[in-house]
Amino acid sequence: MKRIFLNAFVVAGLGLAVTGCKNNNNEADMAEAKEVATAEVEAMTYKVDTAESVIEWKGEKPTEAHTGTIKVAEGSFKANDSIVESGTFVIDMQSIEVTDLEGDQKSNLEAHLKGTVEGKEGDFFNVNKYPKATFEVTGITQEEGQDILQGNLTIKEVTKNISFPVNISRDGESLKISSEEFTIDRTKWNVNFGSKSVFDGLGDKFISDDVTLKVDLKAKKA
Repeated sequence: MKRIFLNAFVVAGLGLAVTGCKNNNNEADMAEAKEVATAEVEAMTYKVDTAESVIEWKGEKPTEAHTGTIKVAEGSFKANDSIVESGTFVIDMQSIEVTDLEGDQKSNLEAHLKGTVEGKEGDFFNVNKYPKATFEVTGITQEEGQDILQGNLTIKEVTKNISFPVNISRDGESLKISSEEFTIDRTKWNVNFGSKSVFDGLGDKFISDDVTLKVDLKAKKA
């Protein structure tokens, strides 16, 4: 039977070459999509508690930064003890929220990110066309005692394999997967608005390609 808790130094990332688990700016390692992991028959199933799970994000440009959250719509994992063997979760892109602004500034930025502003649908995530994103586990490795979660991340119908450090723990009937902060290059999923690597002549009015993410998932035994 296939065992996905690999002992190799295999780390994939989100559109870049394989370079190791974690570089100086915590950028997730990236590669092309990989085969999705399968679990052993005796593995326990844990269903994601969507009310207790969240993805935090941060985007930056030269003059300011914004923070926010995205909800998890559904998901499940199969694990033996605290070893996750397979799993997937669905990200509700329509739930994108800005947490550092209020009033019109908050609602305007949320609308721009979601792509609900007429004529600007494709600037960022175009959630009416692409309401969900998905993450499918392709494996877990260890580097210097740190668990590295690998998976296929699909946004706007583009799939890349990313790897990032996580802490995995089990407490009774619950399983928790929490990542450290890591960054992904949004342009690898064709989220190009304000990118100086895509567009010329932006001067200091560009938006960083890197988006910082922190994933916190809680799941309960099914």
